[in-house]
Amino acid sequence: MPRVVLTAREGLRLLNHGPVVLVTSSSGRRDDVITLAWSMPASASPPMVAIAVAPKRYSHGLIRRSREFVVNVPDSRLLPAVWLCGSVSGRDADKFAAAGLTRAVAATVHAPLIAECFGHLECRVARAFTAGDHTVFVGKVVHASVDPRAFDGTLRLRDGSQTLHHLGGPHFVTSGGRRLSAERGTA
Repeated sequence: MPRVVLTAREGLRLLNHGPVVLVTSSSGRRDDVITLAWSMPASASPPMVAIAVAPKRYSHGLIRRSREFVVNVPDSRLLPAVWLCGSVSGRDADKFAAAGLTRAVAATVHAPLIAECFGHLECRVARAFTAGDHTVFVGKVVHASVDPRAFDGTLRLRDGSQTLHHLGGPHFVTSGGRRLSAERGTA
């Protein structure tokens, strides 16, 4: 079968189906939430994760100054909040209030947790480097927590909840294969 040729930028969407996360950061009295599809484990020993954030994003400056962040893992029921947090700048709005999210105190970092998310990885920046038009922040996981109904050594979501995976634009798919559109609710 002949292959369809993509631009290199379009080709990145072939990898965009890892779980969407909500990354929180704080510096001084300001905090923010950014939606990211570009995150991944980076090391098992020590446990580290990598996130890619464009320098023009408000959260970028907060992470750069504070040297910490929290990776919050939402389930598919949070799609409206996920979409809002990726569509509005923290310079202009309190995304927690706008998205109806609850701040929770983290165990080891100043950045807040998102109470509605089922999993949290509290991270301290170990390294940051420029990769084209993004900065990759590599964070050492200093504390991890999860809703016990969602994890027994491996991820197991209950009650119909699923992780969200970004397909580009307003298009998402759940870990169960259901296509969703942030603009219409469902596809």
